[in-house]
Amino acid sequence: MVKERIGFIGVGLMGHGMAANIVGKGWPLTVMGHRNREPVEDLKARGASEAATPRELAEQSDIVILCVTGSPEVQGILQGPDGLAAAGKPLLVVDCSTSDPSVTMRLAAELAPAGITLIDAPLSRTPADAQAGTLDVMVGGDPDAVARARPVIDAFAGRVMHTGPTGTGHTMKLLNNFLSLGYAAIYAEALALGAKAGLTPQVFDSVIRGGRMDCGFYQTFFKWVLDRDPNAHKFAIRNGLKDMTYLASLANSVGSSNPVGAAVRNSFALAVGTGHGDDYVPMLTDAVAELNGIK
Repeated sequence: MVKERIGFIGVGLMGHGMAANIVGKGWPLTVMGHRNREPVEDLKARGASEAATPRELAEQSDIVILCVTGSPEVQGILQGPDGLAAAGKPLLVVDCSTSDPSVTMRLAAELAPAGITLIDAPLSRTPADAQAGTLDVMVGGDPDAVARARPVIDAFAGRVMHTGPTGTGHTMKLLNNFLSLGYAAIYAEALALGAKAGLTPQVFDSVIRGGRMDCGFYQTFFKWVLDRDPNAHKFAIRNGLKDMTYLASLANSVGSSNPVGAAVRNSFALAVGTGHGDDYVPMLTDAVAELNGIK
């Protein structure tokens, strides 16, 4: 069986591992580079080709996977002057970014007359899982389009959940990130309060770890808190703020109050505003401690 040609834009922290699994498992792969050449050169050494523009990549692809920051980047790649749509050919586009669901649904409707099918397949877990091919993927789209994309998604996924029509994957991703970023904000505040009251992170961990409030995210988060492992969870605080902003937009669009979401967003906004935007999410603990005059 001849495998479809795959294009991949966004070979960063998550995308590099995903693309490596795709090309390593036998799909013809074309990638588009960005500022960091190292992952592109690695993928080319594994057998991938490189395109200079989204349009050129589309001309060489049947299915295109996007793993970029958010909706503005996705829209530019799809509809820009040298974008995917400019190639003038049918494509299946799989958006693995964390995007605004309302924008995803609008883009899907706008692109459909040109023969471009857009489905959303945002990710959960870490860059290490991307390398291992064990990501969680939430897929929103028409069942036939999802079935066509599924073998490629399976190359980098451990679990794949079909959430419903296009846009529902991004909705579920925002809810997933609300939970994880909410935990991050709570951990950071609890640790700072404990430190002010004389409790060390080690004492805090001895009580929580192994108890009912322990979880996989807690354990990853505390690899930074206790071991100062900078690779524990490589997801930037400014991206957390972006996702919580998308969540606020989603809440407004459906007429739902989200007071806790607003508080979590404010925690991340304070961290970005005090110069911690490029730090990773577990480092929110340092930002909150700094605001409280402690280390």
